[in-house]
Amino acid sequence: MKVKIFDEEHESDLEKSINDFLDSKDVDVIDIKFQTAVSVFGEEQIYCFTAMIIYH
Repeated sequence: MKVKIFDEEHESDLEKSINDFLDSKDVDVIDIKFQTAVSVFGEEQIYCFTAMIIYH
């Protein structure tokens, strides 16, 4: 069993990263965990979209 963690600033970038990973390998996905976080830095909102793929 292995894990792969993805961390992107935009949800579309996260989708692309995950799809590229799944297309490039012959993996048996066990589970995908997803999380979104937001923080404020001054007047700017910073988003963090993360996912962890557990696979064989």
